[in-house]
Amino acid sequence: MKLTHITALCLLASTATLTQAAPVWQDFSVTGLYGENYELTPDKKQSTVTFEYAAKLKYGDFFAFADRTNSSGQSDTYFEVSPRLSLGAVSGQKLELGPIKDVLIATTWEGGKDMNNYLYGVGVDLAIPYFQYAQLNLYRANNDIQADDYQLTFTYGIPFKLAAEEFLVDGFLDWSTAENDKVAHSSELNWTTQWKWNVGPHISPATRLYLGVEYSVWHNKYGVPDKNENNVSALVKYHF
Repeated sequence: MKLTHITALCLLASTATLTQAAPVWQDFSVTGLYGENYELTPDKKQSTVTFEYAAKLKYGDFFAFADRTNSSGQSDTYFEVSPRLSLGAVSGQKLELGPIKDVLIATTWEGGKDMNNYLYGVGVDLAIPYFQYAQLNLYRANNDIQADDYQLTFTYGIPFKLAAEEFLVDGFLDWSTAENDKVAHSSELNWTTQWKWNVGPHISPATRLYLGVEYSVWHNKYGVPDKNENNVSALVKYHF
């Protein structure tokens, strides 16, 4: 393991340790997806089961997910673990300026078959009208199987109602730089959004069961030039 990987892993571990505390709130969910227009998979058709955990903590926040995919009988697992440390909470100062609500140390560990990437950088929480949350993180990525690069990640959630029905639009946008120093790869952009209707209240007041679609636009997928994905997947998601 190269020195930059060791440094990034230490920062990830330190951030995770410092954010540990009784959660202010936490959420666990399971999502099922099915789509028929994937790229760089054994078959265009793919099913995915995603396990997600999110928590707000005293000194930051924590998000993790694991995808278990199946395409043409071949299964794979990919996960991300993303603790962030709030500099405002640690310092006891309000780090607010305009739409910026807080400044954080942002880290992510991406893992899968024969790969581990470690991302570290700075993040900000944003106050945007009508958004339930909006986060912007800028990372330096130490990658295993391709050249190290920089990544910008924007995550968001927008709840709204139509009559008495509850809806949620949430997702992320990842943009990374092109690099040519080790294993060349193109700049890539992955914009994935879920459009969901909460049918849970029709079962019981506290139930959160979402039906909807996930729409993914991925240019230069995995950094492969001109390998573009435009995919709509059927979605069902349950929050425990």
